[in-house]
Amino acid sequence: MSKENDYTNSLINETSPYLLQHAHNPVEWYPWGTAALEKAQRENRPILLSIGYSACHWCHVMAHESFEDPQTAALMNRLFINIKVDREERPDIDKIYQTAHSLLTRRHGGWPLTVFLTPDDRVPFFAGTYFPNEARHGMPSFRELLQRVHDFLNENEADIRKQNSTLVNTLQSMQQGDPAESLTPLPLDTSRQQLEQAFDERDGGFGSAPKFPHPTNIERLLRHWAGARTTAGTTDQRALHMAVFTLEKMAHGGLFDQLGGGFCRYSVDDQWMIPHFEKMLYDNGALLALYAEAWAATGNPLFRRVC
Repeated sequence: MSKENDYTNSLINETSPYLLQHAHNPVEWYPWGTAALEKAQRENRPILLSIGYSACHWCHVMAHESFEDPQTAALMNRLFINIKVDREERPDIDKIYQTAHSLLTRRHGGWPLTVFLTPDDRVPFFAGTYFPNEARHGMPSFRELLQRVHDFLNENEADIRKQNSTLVNTLQSMQQGDPAESLTPLPLDTSRQQLEQAFDERDGGFGSAPKFPHPTNIERLLRHWAGARTTAGTTDQRALHMAVFTLEKMAHGGLFDQLGGGFCRYSVDDQWMIPHFEKMLYDNGALLALYAEAWAATGNPLFRRVC
C-alpha cells in the first residue's frame, strides 16, 4: 500500500473534502470536467466514473482496498480515464448515473457508485456499486472486473452502442411530456399498494434487512391517510398503521441513538436493533420533520420525545 503523499493526482486542486481524500491515491483521478472528458475522447479510452461522499462507509472500504493499492491503480490507469465525483457537490451528475444504474441492473443503486462510460458520448454501459478487492459473495474482484469490462467493450462495441441508444432514449422519454396533462391519483394509489405489499407486519418497515428508514415512504402513507380523510370522508387506517407502527419500531430499536438522539443510516437486521453506525444530516433532517408530523397527527408522546 502507498504512503500518504507518495502520489498526487489532479484532485489536489479541488475544494471538496471527499475529492481531497483521494488526492494522494495512486489512481490518476480527474475531477468531472472538460479536461478529463476530452482526454477520454482523444485517447479513445473508456471512463471509469466513481461517485461517493466523505461520510460513506463503503466508499472508504473500496478506497482502502482498491484505490490505495498500486497494482489496482496501475490497471485502472492503463485501461481507463478515472473520474471522481462528490455526490454532495454534484447531485445532478449523481442523479443521472444512479438512474442509469437502475435501468441497467434493475436494482437500486447506492454509494460508491461505479459506472463505466463509453469515451465519446459518456453513456454508461456497465454499472455497479461496491466491488471487493478479492472475489467473494458471488462478486468478482475489482481487478478482474476492470479487465473484463475493458475487454467486453472492445469485443462487443456494436452491441454496446445499440444498448446505449436504447438507454439514452429511455432517459429522454422520462423527461418528456407535460406533467400537468397527466396528473392523476394512479401513481399515488399504486405506491400505496406497493408499500403495503412490502410492509413487514412483525417489525415494521418495508422489505427485509438491511432496513433503511425511507422517510419519504412513511410520509407518503401519512399523506395518503390524511388525503383520504379529507376527500372521501373516510380514513385509510391501514396506511396510518403502517406509518405509525414503523416509526414506533424504529424509535424503540438500536437504529435510534437512545442516549445521544438521532438515527443511524440503516439497520443490518430486520428488527431495527443492530445499526450501521453512521449518522447522516439529511437523513435526520427528514426524520425530524417526519416524527414531528406523526406526533401532530397522533399525539403519541414517543414521537415528541424522539423529536
